[in-house]
Amino acid sequence: MLLDIRILIVLGVVMAMVVMSSADAAGANSTPPYMSALEVGVLREMNLARTEPRRYAEFPEERRRYYRGNRFERPGEIAIITQEGVGAVDEAIEFLRRVKPVGALRPSQGLSRAAQDHVRDQGPSGGLGHRGKDGSRMCDRANRYGKWIGKVGENISYGQYDPRDVVIQLIIDDGLRDRGHRDNIFDPAFRVVGVAFGGHSKYRSMCVTTFAAGHDEAVSAA
Repeated sequence: MLLDIRILIVLGVVMAMVVMSSADAAGANSTPPYMSALEVGVLREMNLARTEPRRYAEFPEERRRYYRGNRFERPGEIAIITQEGVGAVDEAIEFLRRVKPVGALRPSQGLSRAAQDHVRDQGPSGGLGHRGKDGSRMCDRANRYGKWIGKVGENISYGQYDPRDVVIQLIIDDGLRDRGHRDNIFDPAFRVVGVAFGGHSKYRSMCVTTFAAGHDEAVSAA
């Protein structure tokens, strides 16, 4: 009888875990009304990379053939001068093949508004970096629309229009020795994210992703 009870308890725990996992997946794959198609695309690409990294390795691998030394020359596009060339791509592919999958990110309206603030701040002036013209940092912007919990991070991609290109650029992280953008994407402590896409006067486009372990939403605060 005791054994039967234990089996029932274990089965109950497993079923609860499946239900919770399904709920998380549904939240991550939903289409928030406050996000554009491009922003939803970036969210889905990040979640595909996080949950199926070995599969995602196929995408940077197919880009290798367009490298000529440090130049990335994909037909029909303006050539890009990289700092590390195909070596950074190979290193990213190897990372994706060995890294353990992590859970999908859930969209956050408050963090998306924080990311949008930075796009509106930098886009017209052609600014770069994580510091706003008003001196704000990512943690300051995240707290405008709630309160971030645990830890917070931010990625910025410039010059890309396709969601997959945005995410691959950040995973390769050319020229950055610490691969900090890649670390943010695959950090298991990050559970929620905001995404904002917009124009940029120097690089034509920019995409800001603001991550946090959690975020108490207060979207009516601003």
